[in-house]
Amino acid sequence: MQACRLSASDLSCRRGDRLLFTGLAFALEPGAALQVAGPNGIGKSSLIRILAGLLRPFSGKVKREGAVGLIDDRPALDEHQPLGKALAFWRALDDHGSLAHETIEMLGLAELLDVPVRYLSTGQRKRAALARLVGQQAAVWLLDEPLNALDTHAVSLVEKLVADHCNAGGIAVVASHQDFHTPGLTQLALAEFAP
Repeated sequence: MQACRLSASDLSCRRGDRLLFTGLAFALEPGAALQVAGPNGIGKSSLIRILAGLLRPFSGKVKREGAVGLIDDRPALDEHQPLGKALAFWRALDDHGSLAHETIEMLGLAELLDVPVRYLSTGQRKRAALARLVGQQAAVWLLDEPLNALDTHAVSLVEKLVADHCNAGGIAVVASHQDFHTPGLTQLALAEFAP
């Protein structure tokens, strides 16, 4: 695992005329897992997008060290390709060879590799996005509502993947209003930074 760090200092986010949060700060070292919690509309997805560098903060700074992998509500898989080919595209782009067969098996995707992505259920797409993330080998994982549309077994798999990633020296930030169980997980209640 490459060296990684993620920090935010005096971070504020404004969407339109509404200030979602202000004064947010944290610093994550290798092995850290952080859950950003709060109700819908409080700014969890906006914070994840700011941390990923996809959205500018209204004020404050984000410092990232190490490659960043993101999962949100868009799985970034070609709808018209079979799942196996859609995942192979990302493997070639990321230049990491083949995705471990164990990961495909563990996520319950082995029987779906010939199925076009557009025919996958929402939960299957979410598990495919997780396979893409694992194959990316990024040190910093940013997960926006990763448990949505997953059954109980798949929720446990996601929690295990995050725990394994952090145990290997990675960092994970999980934005979720649902309970997330990973050893050493710290909580950041976004409501505490509301103006």
